[in-house]
Amino acid sequence: MDINKAAIVGFGAIGCTYGRRLYNLMGNSFAVIAGGNRAKRLREKGETINGENIMPLVVEPDNENWKADLVIFSVKNYQLESAINDIKNIITPDTIILTILNGVTARDKIKEAYPKNTVLYGLSKSDAERTPEGIKCSWEGVIEFGEADNTVISPEVKAVKDLFDRAGIKNDICKDMIRAVWVKFMRNVGMNQLSAATGSPYWGFGGIPELNRALREVMREVMFIAQNKGINIDENDVEECVRIAVGSEPNSKTSMLQDMEAGRKTEVGSFSGVVIEEGLKNGVPTPWNNCLYMILKTKEQLNGIK
Repeated sequence: MDINKAAIVGFGAIGCTYGRRLYNLMGNSFAVIAGGNRAKRLREKGETINGENIMPLVVEPDNENWKADLVIFSVKNYQLESAINDIKNIITPDTIILTILNGVTARDKIKEAYPKNTVLYGLSKSDAERTPEGIKCSWEGVIEFGEADNTVISPEVKAVKDLFDRAGIKNDICKDMIRAVWVKFMRNVGMNQLSAATGSPYWGFGGIPELNRALREVMREVMFIAQNKGINIDENDVEECVRIAVGSEPNSKTSMLQDMEAGRKTEVGSFSGVVIEEGLKNGVPTPWNNCLYMILKTKEQLNGIK
């Protein structure tokens, strides 16, 4: 199985970071799926990352003549519903779909929409961010991806890995992707939400005892839900997430804090919103996430976001 044509839906900081690699490898066999003003802007100006301007092929959602062997989702969770609709003319039943969205719900939503397709779990680790000068990325990180269980590597997973290797995209096939996705979810629920609620850059997680304690408490609610669902997450994972937060560039800010400060919509609904919902389903109290949800939704409304 070979991947000869690939597309990304969602060409923001993360999507562009990996899309640049695919564009440099594949040329016009790589496309960005976009419509309306977004498509017009990309065709006219392209995208700039680390000072390099790239002009990828732009395929609009109503185009029925361009078909992809692989589609990567890299939108925000609140954009997922429209993105799912945007790819319907771009795929065939053989198209592999990979999501690298934050959270734990995107893959199942995509699979529900396209049950005949192979839909892979995935997550990305990168420091890419959008600035007034364009996208900046000093650490491209890694894409972790695969089926739920990768004890035996499927042909689809192998095909994606072969493409990523040729493009120079660092990648890792996790044996247990459900666990990997939930560990990252736990970290995002803690670090992203607390930073957005408090305005603290990374140094606060190690320098402010109250914030350090709050980080653990917020993440433990996710841990207890995961354990109730049979997912192997424990206190060692909580402490590893704390170490990552404390060891991050002190004055850097999480993506959610950047969104909040820029007046953009956040992914709170897919973070604490999902934790609250899963807590109710699994009989796990989630008071910390309940409080964060109300604070962050209030801040969004103060920013003029309904």
